[in-house]
Amino acid sequence: MAYIELYKDRLKHNYQHLDNLFKHSGKEWAVVTKMLCGNRTYIEEIINLGAKELCDSRISNLKVVKEIDPSVQTVYIKPPAKRSIEKIVKYADVSFNTEFATIKMLSDEAVKQNKTHKVIIMIELGDLREGIMGDHLIDFYDSIFKLPNIFISGIGTNLNCLNGVLPSQDKLIQLSLYQQLVEFKFNRDIPWVTGGTSVIIPLLLQHQVPDGVNHFRVGETLYFGNNLLTEEPIPGMKPDVIKLFTEIIEITEKPKVPIGYLAENPSGEVFKVDENDFGEKMHRAILDIGLLDVSTDFLIPDDENITVVGASSDMLVVDISNSDKEYKVGDIISFRLKYMGALGLLNSDYIEKRLV
Repeated sequence: MAYIELYKDRLKHNYQHLDNLFKHSGKEWAVVTKMLCGNRTYIEEIINLGAKELCDSRISNLKVVKEIDPSVQTVYIKPPAKRSIEKIVKYADVSFNTEFATIKMLSDEAVKQNKTHKVIIMIELGDLREGIMGDHLIDFYDSIFKLPNIFISGIGTNLNCLNGVLPSQDKLIQLSLYQQLVEFKFNRDIPWVTGGTSVIIPLLLQHQVPDGVNHFRVGETLYFGNNLLTEEPIPGMKPDVIKLFTEIIEITEKPKVPIGYLAENPSGEVFKVDENDFGEKMHRAILDIGLLDVSTDFLIPDDENITVVGASSDMLVVDISNSDKEYKVGDIISFRLKYMGALGLLNSDYIEKRLV
């Protein structure tokens, strides 16, 4: 069975590197754990590193955090659905919000549970996912401040999550100015200006993040050590905190081009024939993993001479013709992962998860 490994030493190295970066910059930060898909062993490892605030988009995952350590502040990082309100208030100390009706329900439920629920109001800055429009800001806050058992702990935004709009110094200044406007208008303190995710770290390294933006939510860079703008490793960080290992279940020399009439495969793809490949052979290895677990777009073979050919639901085909290694059935082929690949694998019940 295919499996993934999470390396404790590399995770610790990256956590400490980021923690030092944010402390030196005078910023707070929280770890985003949604990629870990509620895996108790991995979440315990994050908490053991000293993380005091964890963010997730699944309430069941935040429940796991609270079961491990109730003192950790949990943040639900998408607008809550109506059916989840009771659990949101129970397991999330903070939630991201954009709708008055939703915050009203959170308020009513917080009263029932005799709790104060914190909310972060998300502002639209151009990527067109969640967030209220800036010209509605004052009226929106005026309504929220009147609700009982609700504390507005921050203002925030998400960029580069849907349409690829990149963060900039100007956009972050705009977010900071929104906070100042609300504080001045209502004479209220808004503690956090949470400027975004791992994609903003390159601006921080270039000293382009305004002082007013004082909070980050980081997942991808912690686990992959990468600069999301250049897709290269950040100097001093480890790139391979999580890796995939697959087993070869067949090796055969076969024609390079399919034989017969071609139609769509189950994924809706039609093989495109290169006439130059007629008569050519390929050493093809089949691995014990497939599209149910991960998209081939997110896999990077450690053996640079291996090429991913394609995949079906439960099997992955690779070309090993040019490899210097003499592979045989039962051998392991390992892969580095992109973020969405790791997310799919960790969400799969068919992949074993190991801590090394």
